[in-house]
Amino acid sequence: MQTLKDFTLPKNFRGRSGITVQLWWFTQTLLFRPSPQIFYGWRRFLLRMFGAKIGKNVIIRPNVTITYPWKVSIGDDSWIGDNVELYSLGPIEIGKNVVISQRSYLCAASHRYDRENFPIFSQKIIIKDECWLATDVYVAPGITVGRGTVVGARSSVFKDLPAAKVCVGSPALPIKDRTVG
Repeated sequence: MQTLKDFTLPKNFRGRSGITVQLWWFTQTLLFRPSPQIFYGWRRFLLRMFGAKIGKNVIIRPNVTITYPWKVSIGDDSWIGDNVELYSLGPIEIGKNVVISQRSYLCAASHRYDRENFPIFSQKIIIKDECWLATDVYVAPGITVGRGTVVGARSSVFKDLPAAKVCVGSPALPIKDRTVG
């Protein structure tokens, strides 16, 4: 089993100094979250100040949680919905024209449960252009969701998903092609 007293965080795992991490958490709590709903430009500005790559016309709701903005990239015209969590201990890359709906959770890190010291690791998540992750979707570390794919509400994504499909379930599996009429 695990012996947590032997756990150590890998060197430079956070990607910034402890002071920068704390400064972001204060900024997120005091300036990002209480901002009015329509202050999308303000939230984009704050994220860019902390190293996030945020495209044009991106809509990010004030109650979104982003662990380390310097590990996040969001393409033009994408929407990040209410109570979404970008657990960006590893890189998270979100393409253009993507919708991440409310309460979705993108988790770019985990632990090795098969080792006694329970080491943490991160793996990049990629959500390609024109995807829609519906309500309450979980995306595991290291996943790529192919361009134009829809992931149905309450689905859990543990394996890469192909492009232009509708995928549902836990684990999420393709059930049909996504067509635009």
